[in-house]
Amino acid sequence: MTFSPDLLTANDVPGQHAASFYSATADTKTNYPQLAGDVSCDVCVVGGGYTGLSTALHLAERGYDVVLLEANRVGWGASGRNGGQVSPGQRVGQTTLEKRHGAAHAKELWDLSLQSMELLHSLIKTHHIKCDFTPGLIEAVHRKDWVDELKEDLDHYRDTYGYDQIEFLNGTKIRDYVDSPAYFAGALNHGGGHLHPLNFALGLASAAEAAGAKLFETSRVTRIDPGDTVRVHLETGAVRAKHVVLGCNGYLGELDPTTARHIMPINNYIIATEPFSESEAEKLIAKGRAVADTKFVINYFRMSADRRLLFGGGETYKYDFPTDIKSFVRKPMLEIFPQLKDVKIEYGWGGTLAITTKRMPYFARLTPNILSASGYSGHGVAMATLAGQICAEAVDGTASRFDVFEQINLPAFPGGVRFRYPLLVLAMTWFAMRDRLGI
Repeated sequence: MTFSPDLLTANDVPGQHAASFYSATADTKTNYPQLAGDVSCDVCVVGGGYTGLSTALHLAERGYDVVLLEANRVGWGASGRNGGQVSPGQRVGQTTLEKRHGAAHAKELWDLSLQSMELLHSLIKTHHIKCDFTPGLIEAVHRKDWVDELKEDLDHYRDTYGYDQIEFLNGTKIRDYVDSPAYFAGALNHGGGHLHPLNFALGLASAAEAAGAKLFETSRVTRIDPGDTVRVHLETGAVRAKHVVLGCNGYLGELDPTTARHIMPINNYIIATEPFSESEAEKLIAKGRAVADTKFVINYFRMSADRRLLFGGGETYKYDFPTDIKSFVRKPMLEIFPQLKDVKIEYGWGGTLAITTKRMPYFARLTPNILSASGYSGHGVAMATLAGQICAEAVDGTASRFDVFEQINLPAFPGGVRFRYPLLVLAMTWFAMRDRLGI
């Protein structure tokens, strides 16, 4: 029984990348074939985003016969539409993880986040991926009474984890970096940064193909039959595989009911302005840093390589995108940068990501030979890439890093697939109202 619209077709033209700034400036256009007929392989990867592409690349490098199936185009989903921001750490702060899981498990999760950044840089260098990586990510504090808490967090990262790459920015310094009256302080993470997300995905695809993986686009999976040999069904054929890895994130739909109960698709939106001059761009955001603030519905923004402001803001919890995305995101942009009221918006696009109840990734062995990894909750550029490497290790028989995530034991959303949306909307509306009221 179907309970929801088809997110693969609800807001986008099938088989085409979204009309975003990223697709307009992509280095290449993909043209991988559609799978036709029946094929066999060692591992079938479902999903052509960071998780799937990284899985395919790392398995192919280990000598596995890999088939990757993407319903639309490689990098079509959140992997090719997101804000492009990356940093060490999980979506949830370390003090929260320590309380939930204990110091030892929290430390393992921290170490994995560092490994995700190391992997990202290694892949960019090894495979010569031109994705405009720029260092520096600022967390901007939007409430004065949270400044002391930020200082305590920075001390904790230094004293407990030995991480000393974060610089505290007081009220004066944050204004030196971000020309906005909205923030009281900030933290500049020199270990973070930002990149062109679609070009990074396309680079991973090229690397996976070069390593021997077979990539197929416009090849939508309709059903998966588990067994010693898993049968993956498409309208145009089928794949028989010894192992399957699901990396579908917010676009999973009902392909796997277990994963669907543990993740929630939500929509987020980004606009791109007309280009600024070099001096204008430097005044708005100094030294090319990326910025994300502390609101529950996060504002995140940065300059592109051609000096456009890429501003992400606003979420919706229904399936359809707003009819006018540019106007929808322009409102939060002007709350941060009122001086941009006359600036032209040239691109506006949306995408669907997946969140979990605890905002941590959902890793699961659905059967002994079917793995699932998704639910990065807006923190997936580096983490999803690492997830692919971890899934490849697990298929190859080394599951220690997979276990660190699976042992988080994330609860499913209350109400299951049928009733999770009404409950989510109530919760998100409450937290968004707290943002507006400053409580």
